[in-house]
Amino acid sequence: MQLAPLDWIVIALYGLTALAIGLYFARRAGKGADEFFLSGRKLPWWLLGTSMVATTFSTDTPNLVADFVRTGGVAQNWSWWAFLITGMCTVFFYAKLWRRSGALTDIEFYELRYSGRPAAFLRGFRALYLGVFYNVMIIATVTLAATKIGGVLLGLDPLTTVLIAGSVTMLYSATSGLWGVVVTDLVLFVVAMVGSVAAAYFALAQPEVGGLAGLVANPELRSAMRFLPDFSNWSVAAGIFIIPIAVQWWSAWYPGSEPGGGGYVAQRMLAARNEKESMKATLWFNVAHYGLRPWPWIIVALCSMVIYPELADIQTRFPDLDPSLVGNDLAYPAMLVFLPAGLLGLVVASLAAAYMSTISTQLNWGSSYVVSDFYRRFVNPGASQRRLVAVGRLSTVGLMVLGAFIALQLDTAGQGFQILLQIGAGTGLIFLLRWFWYRVNVWSELAGMTISFLVAIYFAWVHGALGFAPLTGWQQLVIGVAITTVGWLAVTLVTPPAPRGTLQRFYDRIQPLGKGWRRVVDVGTGPRDAESITAAFLAWFLGCVLVYAALFATGYLLYGQGLAGVAALAVSAGAGVWLFRLLPRLGFSD
Repeated sequence: MQLAPLDWIVIALYGLTALAIGLYFARRAGKGADEFFLSGRKLPWWLLGTSMVATTFSTDTPNLVADFVRTGGVAQNWSWWAFLITGMCTVFFYAKLWRRSGALTDIEFYELRYSGRPAAFLRGFRALYLGVFYNVMIIATVTLAATKIGGVLLGLDPLTTVLIAGSVTMLYSATSGLWGVVVTDLVLFVVAMVGSVAAAYFALAQPEVGGLAGLVANPELRSAMRFLPDFSNWSVAAGIFIIPIAVQWWSAWYPGSEPGGGGYVAQRMLAARNEKESMKATLWFNVAHYGLRPWPWIIVALCSMVIYPELADIQTRFPDLDPSLVGNDLAYPAMLVFLPAGLLGLVVASLAAAYMSTISTQLNWGSSYVVSDFYRRFVNPGASQRRLVAVGRLSTVGLMVLGAFIALQLDTAGQGFQILLQIGAGTGLIFLLRWFWYRVNVWSELAGMTISFLVAIYFAWVHGALGFAPLTGWQQLVIGVAITTVGWLAVTLVTPPAPRGTLQRFYDRIQPLGKGWRRVVDVGTGPRDAESITAAFLAWFLGCVLVYAALFATGYLLYGQGLAGVAALAVSAGAGVWLFRLLPRLGFSD
């Protein structure tokens, strides 16, 4: 499909805006590692929260949602909606603890919580494992989506798309630091949201769809539009809803939804002005990510089931597209061809914005691990601030190159999602408990990480080779969680905890709630005296009710079910009012 001159003008304006912001902050980012990776810890909550939201809206996100809706209906989105439970837990239990730690990265946590050579090894290994291997997988899945969009909208082959998109984002990320990333994210979020709404509007306007009324009335889509799965089919219901709600949210480590917070979410919390702003930023992120954004993507995906009911229809519409790229996740970019000139440019710009937002964050976050937790800690402890920034920029280039290479080896967005989910299966409980139970030690972390990785390798390459019957994704997840959890708990109970002095220093700095530390430390007094663990649990529940009710209310209203929509809105509002009244007991007050 050819873009009109007006489309190119819109795309150019977006590109110049992003470039101008990056160049503006380049000098500031070069002052030192703290500025480059944490913006001097001076960022306000609304900017940090919006940056988190923008980062999780990448080019692969609408593609993934399209894949889910076309293969399992709207209910399939519980695979990621369940992570709201994780996110709200982070808001009310962990956000203030991260900010209280004063660390530069969340990997630095290991030498605050544990001690000795094992803790140092874990910090260095985890820095490379997450900062390089895991981070490169995220970059690859996002870049994969970019290649599909480039193929459909611009007629570019995957290699050309990777070279253009990767080079521009890499250059931008290596110069601007976190300041440039989060400020640009604010612009990118607005552009991306406008683009997704425009895509939904024109998808509905197609004669075959017949508008929102025609979509809702289509008998072929009735089962796909359900919010919940068909519980008469246990296997499907378990994989779509039961396992994500009962097991996945607390057990699986997934970027952006880490139990207890981690990765770029922890980076944003650490960059906040204070504990209160850290909590508010994370709360805004969860409300916007789960409550505001999903429906435009879902509407486009449902419309695609009318326009392109089979994958062959997509291939027919784009005969020159590489057949290996044709999957259900391609349906979203395939629907964008119906946009008029100008708006098509805006949507392409929004997808480019989404790509830059996610990749720039992943590059800055991964580079912070390489620089702070590996290079400065083990290679050159006396490195100057200028040297650290230079190494950060060099590692940014390396991560982008590796991610681009892996992207050319993947086929679908769902494939990358399942790989990452399985690798982290069973480790989540460690990240939740290590703040509140003194018994968790460095060997717990090493065991969980090693076992989960080996289980993922087994299911990916060994299980089928041995002739065993294939297992569904949720079956693999449950088995992986069970094996990993039993393994790391056993290791925890047969190995000693961290030395008492290390535990006391950690407790004095963090002041966690609960009674998990009383046996080994002098509790004393601190910020925890003004906080209520009961109120935190209630706020966690109310936060989930607020967002889920808002999500369903939007869906009911779109489906023309006004009474149910108003009732869901009332529930959401009631939960919000109750939550607001609890905030002073949670550390939100001045």
